[in-house]
Amino acid sequence: MAVIIIVVIVVIVALVFVVSYNGLVRLRNRIDSAWSQIGVQLERRHDLIPNLVETVKGYAAQESKVLTEVTEARAKATQVQIPPDILTNADAFQKFQEAQGTLTGALSKLLAITENYPDLKSNQNFLALQSQLEGTENRIAIARRDYNEAVRAYNTELRTIPGRWWRALLYPDAQPMQYFTTQDDKTEVPGVKF
Repeated sequence: MAVIIIVVIVVIVALVFVVSYNGLVRLRNRIDSAWSQIGVQLERRHDLIPNLVETVKGYAAQESKVLTEVTEARAKATQVQIPPDILTNADAFQKFQEAQGTLTGALSKLLAITENYPDLKSNQNFLALQSQLEGTENRIAIARRDYNEAVRAYNTELRTIPGRWWRALLYPDAQPMQYFTTQDDKTEVPGVKF
């Protein structure tokens, strides 16, 4: 009888370990998936910017300073090296966030100057690009929210008991992840104004 009880206890403990480990893996996969979605949306935004700048250039050549700022911010944002450990590397993550925030600020300026050009505001190509950019900004915000929620769940699991114990035993290299906050949190998202 004692052997059966020991076997049952060992099986229960093994199942708890397996379930806990799989839970951490699922949470980490959720973060990776959400991070990937942010990358997709940022790439979409980076692809839209040259077309938007070229369209505005034709109408607002005298606004070359703003156009240059947007172009430089885009270049800086796309040149940021993303190391494999970016999600746990606070410095690399901060640089990435700053580059994205600078780009968002430059885009806001670009869209603000278009108010001075009625012909530009009625150009169908510009309106379509502006609408696509606004939709992309909204998708970025949603992807950031989903990512931050996944990070919150993961970090909570790593820092609370029994997750903290399971991490020490089963997943010792697990590190808390960085939240994605940008200057977007302090500035307005570019909007469509007619």
